[in-house]
Amino acid sequence: MRAAGLLAAIACCCLPRESLQGPHEKRLLHTLLDHYNVLERPVANESDPLQLSFGLTLMQIIDVDEKNQLLITNIWLKLEWNDVNLRWNSSEFGGVKDLRIPPHRIWKPDVLMYNSADEGFDGTYPTNVVVRNSGSCLYVPPGIFKSTCKIDITWFPFDDQRCEMKFGSWTYDGFQLDLQLQDDSGGDISSFITNGEWDLLGVPGKRNEIYYNCCPEPYIDITFIIIIRRRTLYYFFNLIVPCVLIASMAVLGFTLPPDSGEKLSLDVTVLLSLTFFLNMVAETMPPTSERPLIGTYFNCIMFMVASSVVSTILILNYHRRNADTHEMSPWIKTIFLHWLPCVLRMSRPGMEAEAAAGGARNKTLQLRELELKERSFKSLLANVLDIDDDFRHHGGSAAGTFLRGGGGASGGDDSSSAGGGTLLHGGGGGGAAGCLGPHRELTLILKELRVITDKLRKEDEAAEVTNDWKFAAMVVDRLCLIVFTLFTVIATIAVLFSAPHIIVT
Repeated sequence: MRAAGLLAAIACCCLPRESLQGPHEKRLLHTLLDHYNVLERPVANESDPLQLSFGLTLMQIIDVDEKNQLLITNIWLKLEWNDVNLRWNSSEFGGVKDLRIPPHRIWKPDVLMYNSADEGFDGTYPTNVVVRNSGSCLYVPPGIFKSTCKIDITWFPFDDQRCEMKFGSWTYDGFQLDLQLQDDSGGDISSFITNGEWDLLGVPGKRNEIYYNCCPEPYIDITFIIIIRRRTLYYFFNLIVPCVLIASMAVLGFTLPPDSGEKLSLDVTVLLSLTFFLNMVAETMPPTSERPLIGTYFNCIMFMVASSVVSTILILNYHRRNADTHEMSPWIKTIFLHWLPCVLRMSRPGMEAEAAAGGARNKTLQLRELELKERSFKSLLANVLDIDDDFRHHGGSAAGTFLRGGGGASGGDDSSSAGGGTLLHGGGGGGAAGCLGPHRELTLILKELRVITDKLRKEDEAAEVTNDWKFAAMVVDRLCLIVFTLFTVIATIAVLFSAPHIIVT
């Protein structure tokens, strides 16, 4: 215990004599503040302006509210001025060189942020003012400032924002209070806490002296501009990459065969997905007529997907057409069966091999076709000859019988001769009637052959027309695949290269 007391005594003896501020500080406060008037502007000559040095320290960007166009920051203000009523000789007051006085006990400048959006307008905390014996006053109030900021969403999410914070006296003009920028470089950002969404580029400051028509005196303000750049990595991987992938799904839908039945449902699903992403972007944007870059990109992709839905409907319509419902017009044949396949380097199945075989194969096919026709003609001719021989055999025996009967009767009288002539004529009539039967059967057979041949020919023609429509659908499918792929790639590249910057980590 004795050793502890000895150490305490030594420590007290080693302290400087100026720090012994017991009754001296109390006496000094009474001397300074008993007759102090907080309404008096503290200048030696009332015609001279009071010099006020103003600066700020940006600690943190809390939030940038794009929808309400607000900037919320944590800032320490720094105000310095000289008060002629707060000067003293430190030797007269026990070496007291500085005091901490609440701001409501002394005069302080009514400097406010003009573009404040805070509910209480002034978001600073009233800390003590550090007053030195020379009369210099240092006031550093911290605060959460909510300021209005015109958010430019033209290049969202590759945008830079310039948010102004305008400070000035609310009641004093330039002849009474002269604001001076404390540091020409602007605000102090040495203690800035980095933000996950925004990258701070700088806080330049500027002193403005404005003359209004109503008044001859100037009005001075200090404007700090907080320049920030959005970090795009989050938006790039959560908005742009999914949009590109969804658009590629819509393009790949043109590679599906029309018979799969999934082409139209895929395009509609992609359209709904893009609508969802566009709503996500719209929720973060202020309700303005300006269109952000990503909104324009989403609208282009949505237009492409909507066009792909219309194109898919046209492709399915062409694929389902046949000769019974539609007739292919000459201009459709010219465009979709000759011109576009040539441009797209497409060929119908079987036609390329046939063209490669050349004229030899054409001659072989023609000879084979002539041989088949000759065989069918000989077969039909043989059937006709068989029928004709059978008719002649049966018809000739009947005629001989009739003739023999007529000759035996010719040795009689004329009446029998007349009767023989009647029988001959009758026999001739019977032969003609017998001859008409096989010819009628032959005619019916030929008619049936014509019907079957016409039906087969019509079926071939109908199948050819159906195949033409299906090939036209294939051509439209290939054309849409190429056009929409180029559109998606060009739109994506144009958006990325038109942005001021692409990736900010």
